[in-house]
Amino acid sequence: MSKHVVILGAGYAGLRALHELQKEDQEIKITLIDQNDYHFEATAIHEVAAGIQTSERITYPIEDVVKKSCTTFIQATVEKVDSSKQVVCLKDREEVSYDYLIVALGYESESFGIKGVEEFSLKMVDIPTSEKVYQHLVQQMENYKETKDENNLKIVVCGAGFTGIELLGSLVEGKKKLADIAGVSPDKIQLYCVEAVTRLLPMFSEKLGDYGIRHLKDWGVKFLLGKPIKEIKQDTVVYLDNQETNELAELKAKTIIWTTGVSGSHVVGDSGFSEKRGRVMVKADLTDSEHNNVYIIGDCSAVMDKETNRPYPTTAQIALKMGAHAGKNIKAQIKGQSTTEFSFRSQGSVASIGNSHAFGVVGKKEIKGYPASVIKKVILDRSLLETGGVKEMLAKGRFDFYH
Repeated sequence: MSKHVVILGAGYAGLRALHELQKEDQEIKITLIDQNDYHFEATAIHEVAAGIQTSERITYPIEDVVKKSCTTFIQATVEKVDSSKQVVCLKDREEVSYDYLIVALGYESESFGIKGVEEFSLKMVDIPTSEKVYQHLVQQMENYKETKDENNLKIVVCGAGFTGIELLGSLVEGKKKLADIAGVSPDKIQLYCVEAVTRLLPMFSEKLGDYGIRHLKDWGVKFLLGKPIKEIKQDTVVYLDNQETNELAELKAKTIIWTTGVSGSHVVGDSGFSEKRGRVMVKADLTDSEHNNVYIIGDCSAVMDKETNRPYPTTAQIALKMGAHAGKNIKAQIKGQSTTEFSFRSQGSVASIGNSHAFGVVGKKEIKGYPASVIKKVILDRSLLETGGVKEMLAKGRFDFYH
């Protein structure tokens, strides 16, 4: 009798698991569920937000990678998982039962309880929110032509993590386009970054991290470091300016973009899994601690790195590895075999600051400048290959290595 595997989420982890399961000759019925009918390259949404790429450039139809002989795709919103009944509850749709479940629902913006974040800042977590950021930017440039208010030209990025830094690089690259809309010179577009810590990009050496930040500063980005954000008000970021006196300060801007952090999907908590910030501490084989037929992977899971005794950072690289491992383990379980432990060794990480400039680590080697930007594009192309296959890589890949 064939087994039914349900995959929740068509991001990096979910689609990689799908590819692994679809390779199997044995009878497996697969159902893939996602709220969108497309996959998007989450590592490139900052480019859409800054207006240097269109959303079409970083998306492709999920149906393109579905093997219809064994897989059914359902476009629907997942509300919760009832693991006791082994069913997935969908919004305005019938429940879907499963024998094995892969939860790969991705991430959500995290406000950390800071007042005003939801009301007065722009999130950047998916295609709609990224497009909204760019539409907002364009509107502010248009407004400037009428108001001559310099706050229309000011952009504040809240958070100097990996995403915030890449967004700042793309905004630097997109300044000329925005300035043309406003009818001003690019140097009139003011970019700010407010961050609570002073040591940025801890995944890199201090020297390499400083290299990237120094370039952004040279390109006009103003950093307010060691300034924890206390509140977001209308067109205003309120931050702690002096930690000894608790003195607050305000930064006015018509565009405030929130990139301070993410959590796993709220569905994880709604489903009763033991979680913290939407992430489940899974067993070594990536299954939930209480359900050996439920795999939780990608941004919804926490996997311990035995060397550091801390969870691995959530990246596209580890999500792809998790997806493949979960798929292999399910195939083993169906055959009555034992699962294997997940292991991961990062191959490095590269941060882009514009199309032709980047910095990072590949293996143990630090790279920077134009060569790093080439490596970054190769990494993006590889992830396309692993989720979408050769067709999507050739159609949407980054092959502009020479500029």
